[in-house]
Amino acid sequence: MRELDETDRTLLRLLLEDARQPYSDLAEAVEFSPPAVADRIDRLRETGIIRRFTVDVDRSRLREGVRLLVTFEAAAGRADEVRAELATVDAVEHLLVTAEGDVVAVVTVPGGDVERQLSSVYDTGAVVGVDVAPLVDSDWRPGLETATLGLSCAECDNTVTSEGVTAEIGGEQYAFCCTSCRSRFEERYAELEEGA
Repeated sequence: MRELDETDRTLLRLLLEDARQPYSDLAEAVEFSPPAVADRIDRLRETGIIRRFTVDVDRSRLREGVRLLVTFEAAAGRADEVRAELATVDAVEHLLVTAEGDVVAVVTVPGGDVERQLSSVYDTGAVVGVDVAPLVDSDWRPGLETATLGLSCAECDNTVTSEGVTAEIGGEQYAFCCTSCRSRFEERYAELEEGA
């Protein structure tokens, strides 16, 4: 497994602008052949850097409610519970968890009725406090200029270097620092699968 290079970063920037670009256009931009670009993108998907291709909906163009930034102060040790419940709510667009254990959500709710739309989150009993602020605008720009691969081995948690390997196991993509870790992981996975 090799590190990200400038071609990978350029392809990622171009795909962030428009993930529907034909490989021929991408190839022209990086001066590669379309099959070489397809191989690069496949590798970025296999390592998990590209998780999926999706649509970026401009909510300001839709009349569906008030867009809000809601910060939930979770009870000690219960941020995961708040996050899990928020993930089930249709009104939630983005979820973030801070180092302090707060859960921050971007939500769009009809009429600004936050309590009704997010009642299931309050019902968990894991919310200590809430701060709600109207959103005027938002922008998302992942920085790629100095990004390097930051994968951890699924078996031993060591950093995966250029000698690392990836494998699809049980429909999921995993990264390993070496073939020995991959083998141990596959063996344990097979044992667990047999016992299920």
